[in-house]
Amino acid sequence: MHPAALALVVGAAVAHAGWNLCAKAVPEGGALFVWLAAVFSALFQLPLAVFVVTSAGGVPAQWWLATVVSGLVHTAYFVVLQRGYAVGDLSVVYPLARGTGPMLSVLAAIWLFGERPGPAALAGTAAVVLGVWVIGGLGATGDRSWATGVGYGLLCGATIAAYTIWDAHAVTALAVPALFLMAGSSLTETVLLGPYALARRAEVRALWRAHRGLILAVAVLSPLAYLLVLFALRYAPVSLVAPARELSIVIGSVGAWLLLGEPNPRRRLGGAFIVLAGVAAIAMS
Repeated sequence: MHPAALALVVGAAVAHAGWNLCAKAVPEGGALFVWLAAVFSALFQLPLAVFVVTSAGGVPAQWWLATVVSGLVHTAYFVVLQRGYAVGDLSVVYPLARGTGPMLSVLAAIWLFGERPGPAALAGTAAVVLGVWVIGGLGATGDRSWATGVGYGLLCGATIAAYTIWDAHAVTALAVPALFLMAGSSLTETVLLGPYALARRAEVRALWRAHRGLILAVAVLSPLAYLLVLFALRYAPVSLVAPARELSIVIGSVGAWLLLGEPNPRRRLGGAFIVLAGVAAIAMS
């Protein structure tokens, strides 16, 4: 993998794990938390988006279409993820979501885009997926909340694969600037969830008063993490970038143990080392 792509992916992993730890800290937030984060995310990105539009001399119709589709899928992703955090542990939902996503992304990239990753990349992808499943504890017995968390993790992984493939197509084939795509996606999320939030103004105000710091952290770190991934796609194909970004699982799993007190640290760290080995194989491809 190109060194610039690898550096961007590592930075994205740190930011991604950070905002997920913040989101897990507000499990009762639901769609209102998603809406508040989207509002501030759109506000933060708006000046950059305006600059991109000014520099481009206008907005082609395909840019608008790309951002609306991206926003629809991202809205589903955030709502499903937040619901998963409300009913399950981060150490179950997060690894499963992040592991299922790249596995489906690589398969889709091979099928749709004709990408042909080499043996090292494929082996690395397999190791990442295996490590993720070890961290998530698949194969172990658990209670109903564990099973529910698994279900939401897998569903979230499907939405991750969908937005990864679509957004990769948008920034490459459609030439949509990454900054414009992310700002438009956040704006779409705001509009879609707006009626739901406006009908619950009192709950929104209470959520903001109690968790404004976490909301702002997610609003900054979430688009930052994904922008770094979109820039990485300029240097490396999606079949390499999608699995390599799962380094965030290592950071998130350790954080779930140290900061949230979630159990089974040995299994988590063992799976983390498998993920690291997979990322190393992808980086050398």
